[in-house]
Amino acid sequence: MCLRRTVLVASLLAAGLTLSGCESFDPESWFSTKKPLPGDRRPMFPGGVPGVPQGVPQDLVKGYQPPPDNPPEVVTAEPPKPKPAPKPRPAPAPRQAAAPRQAPPPQPHEQQAPPPQASPWPAPPQQPQAQAPSPFPDPPRR
Repeated sequence: MCLRRTVLVASLLAAGLTLSGCESFDPESWFSTKKPLPGDRRPMFPGGVPGVPQGVPQDLVKGYQPPPDNPPEVVTAEPPKPKPAPKPRPAPAPRQAAAPRQAPPPQPHEQQAPPPQASPWPAPPQQPQAQAPSPFPDPPRR
């Protein structure tokens, strides 16, 4: 029993002295193969992130009183000046084409069919009679 205690204390002291000689105790560096990138390392925002106040927000400080609400000042603006009218572009020469045929106007006693309503869901696709061979295997059947 006494021998076990002596061996335990001696091994702990040896491990402590061995590790104290290390510059830094980082076991991850023993197995890491990564090399740091070359170049200088300097902080991106040495004075803090712009636009972000540092410390405790003022509204959380004891005894804080919000600033009084002042109505915004009315600024009179000059009316916008009208823009000059754009110059008309010359029209291209008309092409000679056949006049499109116009449908006869509907007769008052004829009833027109209402336009087809769009369905909320698309119609299922029609299965073609012959399908091209697929490079994928057929799905499993249940």
